[in-house]
Amino acid sequence: MDDKKRAARYWLAFLILAVLLVILFVWNVNAGSIHLSVGEIMNIIFRHEGNATAYNIIWEIRLPRILAVIILGGALSVSGFLLQTFFNNPIAGPFVLGISSGAKLVVALLMIFFLSRSISMGSAAMIIAAFIGSMISMGFVLLVAKKVHNMSMLVISGVMIGYICSAITDFVVTFADDSNIVNLHNWSLGSFSGMSWGNVQVMAVVVLITMVIVFFMSKPIGAYQLGEVYAQNMGVNIKLFRIGLILLSSILSACVTAFAGPISFVGIAVPHIVKSLLKTARPLLVIPACFLGGAVFCLFCDLIARTVFAPTELSISSVTAVFGAPVVIYIMIRRQQRV
Repeated sequence: MDDKKRAARYWLAFLILAVLLVILFVWNVNAGSIHLSVGEIMNIIFRHEGNATAYNIIWEIRLPRILAVIILGGALSVSGFLLQTFFNNPIAGPFVLGISSGAKLVVALLMIFFLSRSISMGSAAMIIAAFIGSMISMGFVLLVAKKVHNMSMLVISGVMIGYICSAITDFVVTFADDSNIVNLHNWSLGSFSGMSWGNVQVMAVVVLITMVIVFFMSKPIGAYQLGEVYAQNMGVNIKLFRIGLILLSSILSACVTAFAGPISFVGIAVPHIVKSLLKTARPLLVIPACFLGGAVFCLFCDLIARTVFAPTELSISSVTAVFGAPVVIYIMIRRQQRV
């Protein structure tokens, strides 16, 4: 009976996430200066019929952005789950540990270098630059982790690394002369605007390949959650496994930062919301649920960022912080109560 109840809960959780995803997808497509009925939206998307202006707005502006939000939101959430598993820390995440800020710094420096010479920077170069920045920041975090065994100090060190990287990025961007470079300020705050179908194709390939590898690592991740000794007894090569977790989480967070800039709290809050919804930490269930949950959370936040003060658009990180920070505070209070 318990197994049936658990299975029913899992199905219900995934159904809730899927329904929310569909509702927010349609809502985001329809949100903006032009409002269309669901039927008109379906005709434009599936039959390629409808008003020419509405068709161009949906196909060239809204759809690429919405798909990018789904892909990158899911990637960021899974990246957070992997980092929380690696450090065994509930508030570990790409933004908190300074990984996103490190990626932002290298991407910004490279973009400024290329733009000052009137050279365009491709998606692949941005992802590689962001990955290098992520690995540099992660390297500092790992060095601190070897010296400091207190997880609170580790998180504080990550936050400090993030502040340093953000300060350098802001300094460089603020004093840039070229108008195109100055526009990097919006990206450095986090934004899903300006997405193209080319961007969506690149990020979809990178995230899909990474997610497949992560999914196949579900069993080793589950064993690792029970402790290193248990994982070793189950045949897991701990050194290779830990390297794999770091690389996969860095690729996912780098892909997000390369296209949308640093986005806060998604990687921390969503995995906990998902685990509370499922009432389990089994990676085989949590990983796909995290991806769906991250997509839903970011679609909701992006909708608010675009529409609340339209035509002015808010930074996506400002909105995700408003909804994500309370989750982190709740997590800390619960942990304190258990001690």
